[in-house]
Amino acid sequence: MLDFTETQKYGAAAAALGGGLIILGMLLFFDAGLIAIGNIFLVCGLVAFNGFAKTGQFFAQRRRIPGTICFTLGVIIVFFKWPIIGLIVELFGFINLFGDFFPYALGFLRRLPGIGTILNLPYIRNLVDRAVGTPLPV
Repeated sequence: MLDFTETQKYGAAAAALGGGLIILGMLLFFDAGLIAIGNIFLVCGLVAFNGFAKTGQFFAQRRRIPGTICFTLGVIIVFFKWPIIGLIVELFGFINLFGDFFPYALGFLRRLPGIGTILNLPYIRNLVDRAVGTPLPV
């Protein structure tokens, strides 16, 4: 079993709260205030969970610089009350930053009882594999 420190637990809670606020802001017709607060909680939660050094190393890697710039620019655009454009730019940056993890997440989801059955259906499997890229062996 994984043993998390108290700071990591608070970081995970803050990141989850941030994600929830961003979703709530989108559901409430792209409320810029909720999305901005969600972005703050999300970033602070990531830093608290991973630590300053590891988070800085992750975002400062040469191949992740364009994703970092897009994500940061998207957050700034949301702060200037352009939530739809800001979220699109953030999403592009998020995909560039965390795109390497999508095949691993897909492999994990395929092992879950209910979701795995749906994701392993022939047509859905082909569609998801093309969207994610080369899948990992199940």
